[in-house]
Amino acid sequence: MDDSGETLADRLNQEPVIFRGSTHSELGLILLLATLFWLPVSVLIAACMGAPAMGLGLAMFGVLVTIVFGSTWFQRIKRGRPDYYYQHRLMIILHRLGLRKTRLILLSGVWDLGRTAPSLITTT
Repeated sequence: MDDSGETLADRLNQEPVIFRGSTHSELGLILLLATLFWLPVSVLIAACMGAPAMGLGLAMFGVLVTIVFGSTWFQRIKRGRPDYYYQHRLMIILHRLGLRKTRLILLSGVWDLGRTAPSLITTT
């Protein structure tokens, strides 16, 4: 076996998929958003029922369910699409809402490489 010191992971172009079609960064985003939502909601619901400590268990269950369904949702969005498809769609939506500028080209039409002014170089 050739041991050139290069590992297979060094030659990856994209982040590897680790769970239900989601990469590590996508799972981290789902986990963060799910925790920010479920922790206060579940503690509030459990406190209204008289057992605020039960809210932590409810939050954990809600986060796990959200990760499973969120990963499935990301998998459906990405199926048959090019790399970074949903990131580009999100950038375009935020640009159209005026929340963020994008460096993507959003105009369509005829592109020309020619000059618009006459050339200063004359040939005789």
